[in-house]
Amino acid sequence: MKRIQVGGKAIGRSGQPLICTPVIGRSRAAVLDELAALLPKAPDLIEWRVDFFEGFGDIAAVIDMAREIKAAAGTIPVVFACRAMGEGGGFSALNESDVVKLYVAACVSRCIDIIDYEMSNSPVNVAMLREVSRENGVAMIMSYHNHEFTPSDEELSGRFIEAEVLGADIAKVVVMPKGEEDVLALLSATLKASRVCGIPLVSMSMGGLGTVARVFGWVFGSSMTFGFGKHCSAPGQMSIEELRPVLASVQHAVYGG
Repeated sequence: MKRIQVGGKAIGRSGQPLICTPVIGRSRAAVLDELAALLPKAPDLIEWRVDFFEGFGDIAAVIDMAREIKAAAGTIPVVFACRAMGEGGGFSALNESDVVKLYVAACVSRCIDIIDYEMSNSPVNVAMLREVSRENGVAMIMSYHNHEFTPSDEELSGRFIEAEVLGADIAKVVVMPKGEEDVLALLSATLKASRVCGIPLVSMSMGGLGTVARVFGWVFGSSMTFGFGKHCSAPGQMSIEELRPVLASVQHAVYGG
């Protein structure tokens, strides 16, 4: 699997899952409060969920906020994500055209390190944002989210492969399990895709059952997991404080030392 370097972080390194922490504050004050709480916990990446931000309809306000987040984050890479309501998004009611304008502005301003965009969006928009992000030195995650159920492992493997074909730097698949077998399907799909894809993969299963995948997904090829600093952005997320020692214990058991 190819590794990529983003802001000094190696994404795709075998056996070293990175912890990404979401920021979901609705106001500037709330965002800064979250950052103050999470930065001392030293996450590997920060994901700003713009769809929760009350100023999402004002491009200038979004870019100003992104610049403040980046300045506070220092060397920690910042992921810019504006999730649609149907993909588990927050309060954003923007149409897709306006969302794309936000992504373009973020890339051009170079105030973020990575964008995360859904593959379910218009192929024209996916291709255009891939070009714009690449031109501005911004990495691109192409995502598939399913908050209703978990498709078969064959379909999930195909989602990872689809992201690579579309030119993603990182492929991400997040699903909701209905039973234990769904968690196994996601782990199986991640393992299969990791053996054929040449880009880093990120996979997560939500809810209580999904905790297994959040903790052990890296064993099967997932390069990243999510741990919250103050507020979670999806069901089943663990706090950084809970997650980090568990990951360290599992890594020690797997690799010894």
